[in-house]
Amino acid sequence: MHEVVVAVDIGGTKTAVALTDRAARVLDTVVAPTPAGDGPDAIVAAIARMAEGLIDAAGDVAVCGVGVGTAGVVDTTTGSIISSTDTIAGWTGTPLATRLRTALAARLPADAVVLVQNDVDAHALGEARFGAAAGARSALIVAVGTGIGAGIILDGHPLRGYRHVAGELAHVPVPGAEGLRCPCGRDGHLEAIGSGVGMHRHYLALGGDDTVADARQLVVRAADGDPVARRALADSAAAVGCAIASAVTLLDPERVVVTGGVPDIGATWWNPMRAAYRAEVIDVLQDVPLVAGQLGGQAPLRGAAASAWERIGGAS
Repeated sequence: MHEVVVAVDIGGTKTAVALTDRAARVLDTVVAPTPAGDGPDAIVAAIARMAEGLIDAAGDVAVCGVGVGTAGVVDTTTGSIISSTDTIAGWTGTPLATRLRTALAARLPADAVVLVQNDVDAHALGEARFGAAAGARSALIVAVGTGIGAGIILDGHPLRGYRHVAGELAHVPVPGAEGLRCPCGRDGHLEAIGSGVGMHRHYLALGGDDTVADARQLVVRAADGDPVARRALADSAAAVGCAIASAVTLLDPERVVVTGGVPDIGATWWNPMRAAYRAEVIDVLQDVPLVAGQLGGQAPLRGAAASAWERIGGAS
């Protein structure tokens, strides 16, 4: 019988569930929209359905545990969500580990590990163990997509902080974000301009065409020469570069990995991001490598799985 861990990546837009082996390799995956507006009950039920479908399709497997990366600030000792933005309705206070253990009780041994952590910490661990930061003793992993998150890896493990919020780069104040509202409820933070949503809102604030519905359409407009779209994209990327410079100055990591849907835009994003970083970071840190992530959507799944296997005692 093949031993597996169920890995889960819960984002505000989509949820991925996978079966993973002892090397945290993904064996099979299913992805579905996150019912974020319907609250914790709907999300837990959706995860259970996806996990059960994968387990049934796999056949002769023994599920040893569950590893979860989720949006929100997580108390990893209890597996509960202690703080969250309004991206997922009613998420704060959810005892997620307990809820998942109950929902999957028919598929899990009574003593199964159910380990819940922040999704970007899981993403960072995936890239640190198996991707672009493999071999580095310290790394800063920055994920830029619908929102922004960062994870700090020291000696192979996530640095979570006393209150479980280490790495919350999204809420660092940055120039250019003045007057732009962050999902946390305050103005002027990095996520308000540097995320995909923030980039789009910045474009509209600059007087851009309000028929442009989102960042994807903005990028097309920028490629077609729209000067407002090009400025919004460059400003957004530069804000990320400035924030990374601040974090690198504070942490002095061996390597920085930048990943997510927004960096996938390509050179029109990377060039102003790198330029802003180089302009702000002190000379002794100019040679810190800034590299693209390698694992994409598998990074948080592999990181969540690796954490669970490590807790089980069989991590490779």
